Amino acid sequence: MAIESSTFSPHRAEARDFQRFEGDDLVQRYTSFRDGTHLDAAEWLPVYYARAIPGGAVLREVYDEIKARILDGLRTLVAEAPLDGLFFDIHGAMSVDGFEDAEGDLITAIREVIGADAIVSASMDLHGNVSDPLVSQVDIITCYRLAPHEDTWETRDRAIKNLIEALQQGTKPRRAHVMVPILLPGEKTSTRVEPAKSLYARIDEVEQRPGIIDAAIWIGYAWADEPRCHGVVVVTGTDDGAIATGAEELGQAFWNVRDDFEFVGPPGTLAEGVDAGLAAVDTPYFISDSGDNPGAGGTGDVTWTLAQLLQDERLTTEGAPTVLVGSIFDKGALAELRRRTVGETVTVTAGARVDHGPHGPVEITGVLHSLHEGDVDAGGIAVIRVGGLYAIITEFRKAYHEIADFTSIGLDPATAQIVVTKIGYLEPTLYDAQHGWTLALTPGGVDQDLQRLGHHRIQRPMFPFDSFDGDPELSARLFG
Repeated sequence: MAIESSTFSPHRAEARDFQRFEGDDLVQRYTSFRDGTHLDAAEWLPVYYARAIPGGAVLREVYDEIKARILDGLRTLVAEAPLDGLFFDIHGAMSVDGFEDAEGDLITAIREVIGADAIVSASMDLHGNVSDPLVSQVDIITCYRLAPHEDTWETRDRAIKNLIEALQQGTKPRRAHVMVPILLPGEKTSTRVEPAKSLYARIDEVEQRPGIIDAAIWIGYAWADEPRCHGVVVVTGTDDGAIATGAEELGQAFWNVRDDFEFVGPPGTLAEGVDAGLAAVDTPYFISDSGDNPGAGGTGDVTWTLAQLLQDERLTTEGAPTVLVGSIFDKGALAELRRRTVGETVTVTAGARVDHGPHGPVEITGVLHSLHEGDVDAGGIAVIRVGGLYAIITEFRKAYHEIADFTSIGLDPATAQIVVTKIGYLEPTLYDAQHGWTLALTPGGVDQDLQRLGHHRIQRPMFPFDSFDGDPELSARLFG
């Protein structure tokens, strides 16, 4: 079960937010299962998988329903024969109403069904959180090594490979865990740039040492206010001394570069981004509306940025340069726009139905440029043109994080002067397309200014919230 949840977002993940996979559809989802890379496909027994785009905390009844499906499926299998192993595909930063460690609760319940002997191998996002219950119940645990996450499927395959090799060798791996008291947003820890680039490059050398199976560094998730939110290193293997030494080396390396982390893209205000975009000769120029990034847990309906743009006459007069703005969602606004005709001048009030803190619903008057139906995430989509500005309104939450998200509705970023989208660091296709970029420090549930959000339940002291007189305790604890 996978979702990244901001506890600062008023959004609540509902049943509709989750895509479900079971039976042969679940086996076919993974190349290494489908192709028999590590084990014949018939030896993999599908249980259940539910995945959602990032958002707020999961409604308790939704979590309970998915958890029950997973446990019931496992009970059915265990009733026929003991399981050798389990692949546990999670994000690691799921929050659920009423829990402060949702993944810890889930794996604890799973262990009660499958028993202590089955080997569990987990694949995670490096922005996940590794709590004591999680690391104590999972035998092999690994995470992405790239941000943006271009190695998502490579990481899952590595977790599967680790599981099969442990079963074939008859080993029961152990884990060395180091808590690193650092909590930073992903936009300051991208592996595209230093110091994260060199920090993560050290993993391979540690992993190659005798007695070590896997090494992993978690940045942690900055937009949840839970005790488990912080940096972590886990090294897995069969030699206690080797895994402890490796974990402590990586933990110290992480701590040593704490002051060197900076934003991956040029930060600035929205106004500065618009000025730079309009002045740009080489285009398109991208602006990240980072405070309401659905890819990190924002609601996706904060209207603050769109409201500012609609007030700028340089963008909204006829003949103005093309500016694409993706997006806000509002089911009621879509229902109203479906009753109108493409090409007609319309006025609609949209957005801020979930997160109205930074700005209330915004009134948009312009030409209904296009209507679209059937998007898996967005449902219905409308585009309203106001001068040169094209505002995208969706029925449900959607992240406009790929070039194809725009081109699929007839908007081509390559021909735009400016592209504004709710994102932090640019995902690969957007990054490749940009000829200039501002990481706009806008408000929302995933505000880059962590001090402004007001954490009060994280462990303290924590960098950069607190000062340290010396190095923190970075000794490894052994699990397994």
